[in-house]
Amino acid sequence: MAEVTIRDLAKSYGGVKVIEGLNLDIPDGEFVVLVGPSGCGKSTLLRMIAGLEEITAGTIRIGERVVNNLPPSERDIAMVFQNYALYPHKTVAANMGFALRMRGMAKEDIRARVERAAEILGLTPYLDRYPRALSGGQRQRVAMGRAIVRDPQVFLFDEPLSNLDAKLRVQMRAEIRELHQRLETTTVYVTHDQIEAMTMADKIVVMQAGRIEQSGAPLDVYDRPVNTFVATFIGSPAMNMIPGVVRGGAVETDAAAGGARLPLPPGAAVAEGRAVTYGVRPEALDIGAPGSGIAGTVAVVEPTGSETHVVLRAGDRDLVAQFRERHTFRPGDALTLVPDPARAHLFDAGTGARL
Repeated sequence: MAEVTIRDLAKSYGGVKVIEGLNLDIPDGEFVVLVGPSGCGKSTLLRMIAGLEEITAGTIRIGERVVNNLPPSERDIAMVFQNYALYPHKTVAANMGFALRMRGMAKEDIRARVERAAEILGLTPYLDRYPRALSGGQRQRVAMGRAIVRDPQVFLFDEPLSNLDAKLRVQMRAEIRELHQRLETTTVYVTHDQIEAMTMADKIVVMQAGRIEQSGAPLDVYDRPVNTFVATFIGSPAMNMIPGVVRGGAVETDAAAGGARLPLPPGAAVAEGRAVTYGVRPEALDIGAPGSGIAGTVAVVEPTGSETHVVLRAGDRDLVAQFRERHTFRPGDALTLVPDPARAHLFDAGTGARL
């Protein structure tokens, strides 16, 4: 196992800068998830760590070694891809042991490593099967087993669950997390799914346009987003963003949001008259009496079983509320929502930075 240290990393394709001046420390044994929208640079960063993309500038260190100019085979990493990348004409055992055979390892040692990885992943009954006889989840386990047998310093996962159905994704998330807890190998995992990021990571790294917007423990990022981008990207449904102006110890919203007065978060010290964006997560909204908060009409009701999501149309703006309690709402019903000030967020209206 080893730590990964990235300093002043840059990547350009011609005149197009994809990543610029990126710095990141991944401690030994940590499970780090790179998350962000398509095109943010997360997969490019992973491929540079793996040696599959050349570095324009900066350094990547794995353990004590700078690996900038080392080929992937000499970086002591193992990568699990989105599309499994299994050899269809080889058995599960042969797929898992192929890299070790190419190294010239003794057959007995290869068999021992493959059997150990198969036991960890529940693949022992399938070692003599071919990939075509396996389900999608089993194929992904084989790809993971191929990485495990190499006993690398770092595991790299490139959106490994995106080809699986929703139920299997949930199951595989838990299995990958359990695998990490068992092996304690440094892991870098790329996904665009912020639910995956929240449930799997020791540390989330939120990226946009080749930059790191925020990194930290999942609940820290969720509870204290540094700007409106992170606030709206992390969390599902997304945080509600309401423009307003600070007046008389409250935030007055514009007419498009019903002209409501929203309570300031405790301890907020914001100048009178300052334009702000008031952020409140759907679960931090409750039902209030008329005149007590944001008034509007119910536009959409989405029962999920354990929760009910309600879209409130307030003026020209839609807000999403999330209720654990069972409520009977119908489109067109009048409804007033009141935010919990202890869970509200204030952002600068111009820069989007947290206040």
